Amino acid sequence: MNKKQELAANLPWDNPRFRTWIAVARAEKAIVRALGKGLEPLGLKIAQLDMLMNLYRHPGQSQHDLARRLLVGRSNITMLLPQLEAQGLVRRENDASDKRILRLHLTPEGEARLMEALEVYTRLIDRVMAQSTPEACEAMGEQMRRISEVLAED
Repeated sequence: MNKKQELAANLPWDNPRFRTWIAVARAEKAIVRALGKGLEPLGLKIAQLDMLMNLYRHPGQSQHDLARRLLVGRSNITMLLPQLEAQGLVRRENDASDKRILRLHLTPEGEARLMEALEVYTRLIDRVMAQSTPEACEAMGEQMRRISEVLAED
């Protein structure tokens, strides 16, 4: 076997793990595309939705805490926050004990927009996950969590 044939024999096309990996990557892209399209009429992007969901679940957190929860740099939060403030969805308040820290809160409009966005998100999840049994969904979720944990170690 020459060098070219040897290299071709080691390509991953027929490896089931490779095919599954590609399927996961394509599914993620399709989900992002569908969710982004669904959020457009609400004037939201996915990263903004992530921020709103986290502020709803953990009101009063700092920008640093929010960035840590979302696994992004503080600069990402710094760029998105003014957009959400300009839409009247988020407000910043000084921390009572440390004036250097700003606490983030949803406004009533922010909470209302989040609820609309969650309807869009839930419909998408229901549509996609209806193809699987609850057990298969749980198994898929567990596998995705394990993948996230493995890659988080990097």
